[in-house]
Amino acid sequence: MSLFVFSAAEVAALLPYETCIPLMRQAMMALSAGGTKQLPRGIIDLAQGRAFGVMPGAIADDGPFGAKVVSVFEENFARGLPSHQGVMLLFDQQGGAPVAILDAGEITAIRTAAASAAATDCLAREEARRLALLGYGEQAWRHVEAIRRIRPVDRVAVWGRSPERASQFAERVRAVGLEARVASDPADAVADAEIICTTTAADDPILSRSMVPAGAHINAVGSSRVGPAEIAEDLVAAVRFFADHRASLLAQGGEFIRAKRSGLIDDDHLAGEIGEVMAGSVPGRIGPREITLYKSLGNIVQDLAAASHVYGEGRLVGSGTRISF
Repeated sequence: MSLFVFSAAEVAALLPYETCIPLMRQAMMALSAGGTKQLPRGIIDLAQGRAFGVMPGAIADDGPFGAKVVSVFEENFARGLPSHQGVMLLFDQQGGAPVAILDAGEITAIRTAAASAAATDCLAREEARRLALLGYGEQAWRHVEAIRRIRPVDRVAVWGRSPERASQFAERVRAVGLEARVASDPADAVADAEIICTTTAADDPILSRSMVPAGAHINAVGSSRVGPAEIAEDLVAAVRFFADHRASLLAQGGEFIRAKRSGLIDDDHLAGEIGEVMAGSVPGRIGPREITLYKSLGNIVQDLAAASHVYGEGRLVGSGTRISF
């Protein structure tokens, strides 16, 4: 039996954003249409700021299936290491044998930003070009790369708790030809933003209703479980709210659950899943001054779509290391 191993560099080479963004649209539409299978994400808490997670699933009865096994060590960022590390396991759709092991950190980084870009394409105004980033880590950079593929971004504002790191991030943005500035606080960062991405490890909200301009679109990415929250309850209540997956949001969407417990919203506040908007069964943005929000929790079907593409393309071009198993 043979098994193919794909490194982070090989994943990145085979999964450009121009490819991954439409893959995420297809995956999210399949999820919303009931064409996928997945269990709730299993999370084991380790020491403070550390966790171990397992995400199994399948796309259709006879489509790609497998699991992501990943650790999250938040302190790694300060050490120059990825916070998400692990493997993606892909199985053969005919015989059931494992066929590929892929770097899960790279797949997660690319597909998360690509999914946000796909959601932004549905919900942000067509003319939106001013991007604000709360956070300056790996996902912040990935969101710059992905969102500039679907909107004519020309100005970027970045805020983070370390002005030095925010300045370094702004220099990186300028190096790709975009105007960039370091904001003094979250309100300053989003003051004239048309697209906002929150990609922090904040335990408590950093973005509230009074800060956000009319007509903005928000991708809420950093909190992926009950407890931590980047978006304040009053902002959750004020936006047109979309999720990647309804069941996941109601079980693990930190911001939505906080607002619900505060009595500001109920389950009906969820306007729909982003896959429903992509399929045309639920309207997205209704008016130019409306604030829209996409809550990204991440789903195994996104990882499977990305991993299946990398495996298939890798076999065609001779990428990946073949080992006996």
